[in-house]
Amino acid sequence: MISMAGKVAIVTGGSSGIGRATAIAFGKAGAKVVVVARRADKGEETVQLVKEAGSEAVFVQADVTKASDIEKMVKKTVETYGRLDYAFNNAGSGTSGKIADLSETDWDFEINANLKSVWLSMKYEIPAMQQSGGGVIVSTSSQGALLGVANYGAYGAAKAGVIALSRAAAAEYSADRIRINTVSPGAVKTDLWAGAPPEMLDQVAAGIPLQRIGVPEDIAEAVVWLCSDGAAFVTGHNLVIDGGFTAVQK
Repeated sequence: MISMAGKVAIVTGGSSGIGRATAIAFGKAGAKVVVVARRADKGEETVQLVKEAGSEAVFVQADVTKASDIEKMVKKTVETYGRLDYAFNNAGSGTSGKIADLSETDWDFEINANLKSVWLSMKYEIPAMQQSGGGVIVSTSSQGALLGVANYGAYGAAKAGVIALSRAAAAEYSADRIRINTVSPGAVKTDLWAGAPPEMLDQVAAGIPLQRIGVPEDIAEAVVWLCSDGAAFVTGHNLVIDGGFTAVQK
């Protein structure tokens, strides 16, 4: 069983879905968790769930596209717990639209929410980890970074950028004992699927080799493993978690 007693983790986008599940998983492993989100009520709910899992947690309200908010997030973490060991840069958003129909505002939103946010997070997380003697960063990319998904070109481009950025960061900071990886989830049952008709879910599941849609805990367990000593020789890697979907695409 993974033990992270005495360690401290930041989870952005921690108010629901994959972020919430990962915050709880960190808590179960013994890490203290800083839950970061825009929605204070949902973020505080996650804090309570981490505490129920047996660990400590605090909430920080932040917009991950704003440098001042990210700086505040990391500063609060170090002030509260004295260090930073793990960061899961998970916050993001996806909007649809054909490439020629996107406005410049649409494009900027996707890049800011999904790529700039990860860069800003790393910018402030890395110095804190250097002060702590090392650490691990995992950022959320997407199956959409690996496949051509119609109507999600801007989102896919931003998420592909997360992989490239993370690989470069892994090369730059390995000497500082900081490992940096990404995860690329496929179809996962989050709030985005709420209200979807059963026949749609069945159709999606039928196209996945493991014959099911993922759940947030599938991603959470992988993130915690990547942060653990069990993955001590893993850096610069993109872990695809999609039930085998990309493996069978022609």
